[in-house]
Amino acid sequence: IPMNIGNFYFSFTNPSLFMLLTLSFFLLLIHFITKKGGGNLVPNAWQSLVELLYDFVLNLVKEQIGGLSGNVKQMFFPCILVTFLFLLFCNLQGMIPYSFTVTSHFLITLALSFSIFIGITIVGFQRHGLHFFSFLLPAGVPLPLAPFLVLLELISYCFRALSLGIRLFANMMAGHSLVKILSGFAWTMLCMNEIFYFIGALGPLFIVLALTGLELGVAILQAYVFTILICIYLN
Repeated sequence: IPMNIGNFYFSFTNPSLFMLLTLSFFLLLIHFITKKGGGNLVPNAWQSLVELLYDFVLNLVKEQIGGLSGNVKQMFFPCILVTFLFLLFCNLQGMIPYSFTVTSHFLITLALSFSIFIGITIVGFQRHGLHFFSFLLPAGVPLPLAPFLVLLELISYCFRALSLGIRLFANMMAGHSLVKILSGFAWTMLCMNEIFYFIGALGPLFIVLALTGLELGVAILQAYVFTILICIYLN
């Protein structure tokens, strides 16, 4: 939906719509679970699911960010939890037929990874000052090699954000594209009247079902990988 505000051009696109739907679903879920002041003493299925995700991310932060104090871990925990849940809901939402997979859009994953990485860099400067640059030059490096290693480490550091976004985008795009191609092939053969084509479509159909189950696992795994890499970079 194109929108013009003065000299500025905005557009409400599919990613905007489905990110809004993901955020709305997540907020409604949290609201209905906590509307009585912290949930029920005996949790229902939805409350158990949210508590399970909360404990999972909390343990992940405690294990991976070992070099920081407890207060600092608590400061980063809400951001890491929201990032994990947002990616998880976006990935799973993409498995619904005729929906849009937000994380298969390269600009979205790249913007997410770069914004998080810029935040990590700012936190590093706040905690360590100019000493933050010391990671560019490992201890014991010969002086003639120092300029090359500094340049190499700087490029490697910048490419972490790029690889973080590309990894998520590539995995989600490749899996969904494969499922779509095989689904279209199986449906075309099923629509043909001849019995030979009907029997021949059963193979691709079973492959599609297997790939759908695999993609559900990949959707969960990619949210986990993205989150654990954030924790490692913070550490």
